[in-house]
Amino acid sequence: SRWRFPGADLVFTMFLFGMFIPYQSILIPLVQVLSSIELYGSISGLILVHVVYGIPITTLIFRNYYATVPGELIEASKIDGAGILGIYRHVIFPISMPGFAVVMIWQFTSIWNDFLFGVIVTPRPAVQPIMVALNNLAGSYIVEWNVQMAGALLAALPTMLVYVLLGRYFMRGLLAGSLKG
Repeated sequence: SRWRFPGADLVFTMFLFGMFIPYQSILIPLVQVLSSIELYGSISGLILVHVVYGIPITTLIFRNYYATVPGELIEASKIDGAGILGIYRHVIFPISMPGFAVVMIWQFTSIWNDFLFGVIVTPRPAVQPIMVALNNLAGSYIVEWNVQMAGALLAALPTMLVYVLLGRYFMRGLLAGSLKG
């Protein structure tokens, strides 16, 4: 966010544009592209879809987080002779844990709770994500509440674990772009 280049705002706008494209509007081309590169019906294809759709929000989160890094830290590193990669490796990266925590929690929760891409990209039940399997449990004719509740609890455990492990960084990262001082 601090290193400006010609067209930086245009590139950032193009990245953010991806957040405003409804998932439903690209399903047919998505399946066609995944089929042509032989990733349709596989976990690898689902991972690729989530990575591509995660780029806009992660770019926004990191850009806003890095805008809060004091310019004096970067200037001091430049004076000490560090290049762009050295500044990132030795100065920016070590203080970026809150930003990474926000991105990890956001992306994990989004991917874990995803139903649409899971049911479209992975049509075989053997490779479908847990939310699709949980929906299939609920859609049967005989309602076995104990099985559904156990499935819901098992589906919620990883998300709760991620929040417990990264929660202290989460609020710090969310508030980093909104507070000055």
